[in-house]
Amino acid sequence: MEEFEEGKQKFLDLVAALDGVVEVVIPTTPSQSLFKISLSKGANRTFMTIHEDDILDLPDVSSVQEKTTTLLQETIETL
Repeated sequence: MEEFEEGKQKFLDLVAALDGVVEVVIPTTPSQSLFKISLSKGANRTFMTIHEDDILDLPDVSSVQEKTTTLLQETIETL
C-alpha cells in the first residue's frame, strides 16, 4: 500500500506542476488493474485511465514518468 501512496503523490505532484488549478480524484482501488482518474478544472471534467503498474512505478521509473507527464499534458489541454 505504501507504493500506491508514493505513486499517487507523484501523480498529484505532476498535475500540480502542469496546472495547479486542476483538481484530481484518484480511486482507492483499481478496477481490472486500471485506475479511472478524474481531472477537473472549473466546470470542466475529464477522465483518464492509468494502469495500476504505472502508478506503482511512477516514483522510480523515468520512462513511466515521461509517459504519464505527456498523457497528463494532453488531457489537461482538453479541460
